[in-house]
Amino acid sequence: MSQPVSDLALLLASMQPELNEGTYVFSSVQPGRDVPSLAPIATFREREGLTVIIDEPTALREGLPVLFRAAWITLTVHSDLQAVGLTAAVAEALTRARISCNVVAAAFHDHLFVPADRADDALAQLAGLQARALHDATG
Repeated sequence: MSQPVSDLALLLASMQPELNEGTYVFSSVQPGRDVPSLAPIATFREREGLTVIIDEPTALREGLPVLFRAAWITLTVHSDLQAVGLTAAVAEALTRARISCNVVAAAFHDHLFVPADRADDALAQLAGLQARALHDATG
């Protein structure tokens, strides 16, 4: 297992964004719902309910509300959970292209959920950010 990276320049230069196959949705489920059967990518409990991120076919089959329809991009660098600036740099790059982004930080990687119809644009922005970081690192 690789060591987590905390240096922002190195994180940006080595983030290697990958688009995961499929379309994903953010939805909210009622208390008592059998969540494991939905095979969620992620869950988050809020006062208002349990947010789930699941694949779109499951959400449609289960009749769940689609709150956000997204493409899922993983930054494959092993990012340190205490690293400073990665989310801000990614958000700035995507903001310039007017692409919304919901970030989920997990133990090993950061995961970006962008509008499904903007996946290619988001990947291009992230590739540009990585290229600039590589250029800056090599002088």
